[in-house]
Amino acid sequence: MKPIRAIAVLPTLFTLGNLVCGFFAIVVLARIEKPLPNAPFEPSPKIELKLKSAQDLRDSARELIDSDDPTHNLMLCGALILLAMLFDATDGQVARITRGQSDFGAQLDSLCDLVSFGLAPAILLVKMCPQFTSLHNDAIWMIAAVFACCAALRLARFNVETDDEDDHTMFAGLPTPAAAATIASFAMLSYFLRNENAIVTHEKFQLYDWWMQRIVPFFAIVIAVLMVSRIRYPHPLTQFIRGQRSFAQLVAIVFALMAILIVRNYAIPLLCVVFVLASPIRYAWELIWHRRSRQEPLF
Repeated sequence: MKPIRAIAVLPTLFTLGNLVCGFFAIVVLARIEKPLPNAPFEPSPKIELKLKSAQDLRDSARELIDSDDPTHNLMLCGALILLAMLFDATDGQVARITRGQSDFGAQLDSLCDLVSFGLAPAILLVKMCPQFTSLHNDAIWMIAAVFACCAALRLARFNVETDDEDDHTMFAGLPTPAAAATIASFAMLSYFLRNENAIVTHEKFQLYDWWMQRIVPFFAIVIAVLMVSRIRYPHPLTQFIRGQRSFAQLVAIVFALMAILIVRNYAIPLLCVVFVLASPIRYAWELIWHRRSRQEPLF
């Protein structure tokens, strides 16, 4: 056994921040009691942050965190998963900047990822689909278990196959943070449609909620399969930071940011779904195209 002599402090703190977010995401979900499948539509009370004094700010923050409303807690869990994703995206960059990369950091990162991006979204999936749970109680828990297992397999495979020469620009299989963020984004969208959007009526929300609770569990199966697949996925942060971009690409990024700001409440779910499905669609298209090219006669 080779003892650890030194540990990089700053990257480790970022990695542990990921774990803390995942832990409290599970704690928030534990506050949600078994929901009724046909519960009446009751929008959550809006929480306004008062900036008159530090005490008012603390009271508003406490009210934001300590809530008994299930929809609010689902949204808070989704926000914590996204915050954990931010910690996970930056700890590697911090380690490279501070030259604190180590096997210890890589193993700790995977353990934290399993909590934040494996267990937390799996439990969130069960809590956010009460109607599906009431109809298929065993099935929803099996789907959640498969999601968590695929996340663990994906992380273990990543640790084994990654070496020092890897440039971290592409992934083999859907990354676990993106998979978890996709589940979390649907919980946050439900909260927005139910409480913040006056255009969405009770009937429209009930229709969306009915479809969401029946589609998301099956979409979670697709996400789980993509995590353990060999389909190539880009690393957005690494590819964005490294290298230079053309003027046209810069203009495209500006317009993309403008579009995100315009539909900001729908941006996260849309971006997550596009990221999850774009690579499989491109892979299927290239597979079909190459097969047709081989079948076409040369003359």
